[in-house]
Amino acid sequence: MRIHCIALLFAGALATPAFAQDAPPPSPHSGFRVEALAGWDHTEILDDDEGGILYGVGVGYDFQSGRAVFSIEAEANDSTNNGCIGDIASDRFCITSGRDLYIGARAGILVGRDVLLFGKAGYSNARYVFEFDSVAQGIHDRDGVNLDGIRVGAGAQFGVGRNAYLRTEARYSNYEDGGDRGAILGAFGFRF
Repeated sequence: MRIHCIALLFAGALATPAFAQDAPPPSPHSGFRVEALAGWDHTEILDDDEGGILYGVGVGYDFQSGRAVFSIEAEANDSTNNGCIGDIASDRFCITSGRDLYIGARAGILVGRDVLLFGKAGYSNARYVFEFDSVAQGIHDRDGVNLDGIRVGAGAQFGVGRNAYLRTEARYSNYEDGGDRGAILGAFGFRF
């Protein structure tokens, strides 16, 4: 009887690693993530409607349920987009689009193990800086305003290896007082 018990315990100990191997791996679309962003920011500012370079960082947390992925996320970015009217030798007025802060939610569907299509929406707060220079009067005045608004966007995310991903996105932000901003960007991120 004692030999049978020892044999059963030994067989159970050998089977435990086999059970562990049968457990599914953790989802590649769940958990905390951090990313670097770069792209093209477009806001028509005075005489400049060509836009500028957007750059920033983002963080988020993803929850996967079947093929659906839900996220909460935040971003901080800046832009080189600006525009001026007037002449630097006399009077000149310039507006620069400054930092943009965002917090929102994302929902997506997996169309393959490593491809996620998503839409997003949330709150955005953008800063615009105004500068006036008058050489003749010796005046340099600088001020800024923060605008609250909403952002919507859509894009695709592609897994690269186990923990890294690439993302492309198009977005549109609409701010109080009628201001708006569009952007096309890419991101490289890591999941922890």
